Amino acid sequence: MFLNVGLVASLSLTIMAFEWKSVYDGPTVNLPLDYDFEPIVEMPLTSIPPPPKPKPVPVVIVETKKEVEEEIAKIDTEYIEEAKIPNVIIEEMPEEPVEILFTIVEQMPSPVGGMNTFFKFVGKNLKYPNQARRMGIEGKVFVQFVVDKDGSLTEIEAVKKIGGGCDEEAVRVMSMAPKWNPGKQRGKPVRVRMILPIHFRLD
Repeated sequence: MFLNVGLVASLSLTIMAFEWKSVYDGPTVNLPLDYDFEPIVEMPLTSIPPPPKPKPVPVVIVETKKEVEEEIAKIDTEYIEEAKIPNVIIEEMPEEPVEILFTIVEQMPSPVGGMNTFFKFVGKNLKYPNQARRMGIEGKVFVQFVVDKDGSLTEIEAVKKIGGGCDEEAVRVMSMAPKWNPGKQRGKPVRVRMILPIHFRLD
């Protein structure tokens, strides 16, 4: 009997616990006694009015169609009178013949008296540079030049150098050389480019 009474009591307590409703289940907050609540006032949303549109500026047309046509005709007449160009006679310039520079021709240029005479001239006038002598520099300086139609040597420059002042000395001696026999192509003298070696040897 005691067992039955205990079961009935426990079931009753369980049912009462499930049906019990609390007013507030959250944590309790203790506020001070002098705390003042400030009411929250919601500001109404206001829309900014768009800026006023600019007033259209009235366009006043003063000139009539006839006045505009007369003004255009006047401008055209003045422009044509100012743009008159006197008769100019253009004379055709004579075409200058193009000088062709050859490297190989039917009759190649040659020194007057032959190559032996030319090399004797070079050996007589060539001075061995002191710097090259002190440094023991020897070798060949290849000098490029152009034999003009009259046999004179122009556009002289050293294209293969050995340094020590030998390159400048080779160009100087070639600039002193007498005229050569010009090269010829089809029996006419022409400009020919040539390259000649100048030897530098220490005794």
